[in-house]
Amino acid sequence: MRYFLHIAYNGSNYRGWQKLPGIISVQKIIETVLTQILKEKIAVIGCGRTDAQVHASQFYFHFDIENQIDFDLLFRLNKSLPHDITVFDVLPMEGKPHARFDAIQRTYDYFIHTQKDPFLIGLSSYYPLKNPDVDQMRRAVEVLANYSDYGCFCKSPLKYEHTICNVSKAELFIDSTQTRFRFHISSNRFLAGMIRIIVGKLLEIGYGELSVSDFEGYLKSRITPKTIVPVYAQGLYLSKVTYPYLDLKPRPLFQKMLFNDLEAI
Repeated sequence: MRYFLHIAYNGSNYRGWQKLPGIISVQKIIETVLTQILKEKIAVIGCGRTDAQVHASQFYFHFDIENQIDFDLLFRLNKSLPHDITVFDVLPMEGKPHARFDAIQRTYDYFIHTQKDPFLIGLSSYYPLKNPDVDQMRRAVEVLANYSDYGCFCKSPLKYEHTICNVSKAELFIDSTQTRFRFHISSNRFLAGMIRIIVGKLLEIGYGELSVSDFEGYLKSRITPKTIVPVYAQGLYLSKVTYPYLDLKPRPLFQKMLFNDLEAI
């Protein structure tokens, strides 16, 4: 029997989703708790691999077990998991749907605040932008969906068979005081470091250090910039994962705070 689990997590205390030797990961914690509850070795497959300190306001994983679960696994998991990992739905699935390979779209949001705010620590990235060129930043975001090869904005493009990403949406939201920003992007796939590198370049445009034409030039020429400075991890959220057979709304209420006055989805 295959189960899909719909979850969210605050990534601040983890070295990412993926289980690796010698690190604390979200996957490792979940597998340990599931193994304890189900009393057999459980391995889970996630819908993606978030980096260290990156959050997920919507995430899915699947696992297989021989017999159908006949108790309230949702309650048991939420009671046993740490407070920074929450399970919203336990979904028995027919056949062998795959949490990673069946996803047709993933959406990320990156949050920036330009004035110090103690209540946004770990939830948004602080960059003290003063009078950023918002119009130029938006112009740069608008060109993203015109291109498909994002190898120039990747930490290690050679590890991929190809660097094509079908970006269906890219938007920049800014609050009325221009002190809070949200970069929103949807695609069928993303490359390593891609979003954080793009946001880093958007900040350079906001500072007046990079032109929109030069930004677009990287995408046209497929040449990697000489300098790549990814933005901080803590502002990044995997915020939506869509399947042909499963399209649930993200649940975390904290998004209302982060999206406030930022044209919330």
